[in-house]
Amino acid sequence: MADQSSFITEARREQIIKATIKVLDEIGFVSISLAKIAKMAKVSTGLISYHFKDKDDVLDNTLIYLLTIQFDYIKERVSEEETAYDQLIAFIDASLAYQGAHTVNNIALLEIIFNARTEDNVPYYRVSSDEEDPLYVYLQEILHSGQETHEFSEFNIKSLTTMIQGAISESILVNEELFDLEAYKNDLVSMVTKIVEKKS
Repeated sequence: MADQSSFITEARREQIIKATIKVLDEIGFVSISLAKIAKMAKVSTGLISYHFKDKDDVLDNTLIYLLTIQFDYIKERVSEEETAYDQLIAFIDASLAYQGAHTVNNIALLEIIFNARTEDNVPYYRVSSDEEDPLYVYLQEILHSGQETHEFSEFNIKSLTTMIQGAISESILVNEELFDLEAYKNDLVSMVTKIVEKKS
């Protein structure tokens, strides 16, 4: 019985979080409220308050949810590859594929990161260092593994990780109707390959 109750609770929390993502996409962070989230989720504000402390708690959990499903999506595809090179290409491919397929999630993520603030009034994007980003760490591990097995050349892992993640993140901000994501991916892979491949 307890397991069923826990399942229902998690399902309800996810329903509220998904509604929050839609509201962020439609009206943005500044205009969001529990009432608007409740309307989107077709529940009462009281029910939201039962599952979350307040609006900030809803947004914090939404951020965690968005980061988690993005990481899981990418890791699932990367883990299918064996060599560090193939994992690197899969990381870039999966990251850009996720951006292209989850526009609403991307908008919600940006709205939270660039507008939410801590209790000390520090914007979220200034709080989280790159090292704390699980995708940043995961990409570093792939690059480090490639150097350890001598599959990759010598390069600054942190610099290349920042370059790749920056290029991937930047693609979110481009007008998708005028943007050839596939061509962008091919150009990025070509650039990264020239850096990591060992010179004969």
